[in-house]
Amino acid sequence: MTVITKELALKIKDKLGAIQLTTKNDVHDMYGVFHNNRLIASFGIRRGSKKDAGHDHVQRELNVSTGFAKQIGICKQYLDDYLARLRTQGLLPPESAEAEQ
Repeated sequence: MTVITKELALKIKDKLGAIQLTTKNDVHDMYGVFHNNRLIASFGIRRGSKKDAGHDHVQRELNVSTGFAKQIGICKQYLDDYLARLRTQGLLPPESAEAEQ
């Protein structure tokens, strides 16, 4: 079974170009994934020293499977692949509709 660790969650954040939404005073670090200046997903990464602590909420918040989320973290899937997956799921409009807006 694939587990999303803190270390992998941080790699996913970097690969998707997620931007931090919270301040240092917040309990968890929240990150947002933006596309065409719109927030399309947000997810939290727990603050703590345990790098192997589970972050199994990340894939749910990104609307992908655990395996797909892991593939983003290990560079087998990229931002374009993620956007295509969201389009396939009907969570993001087709590219042609985005260009018209």
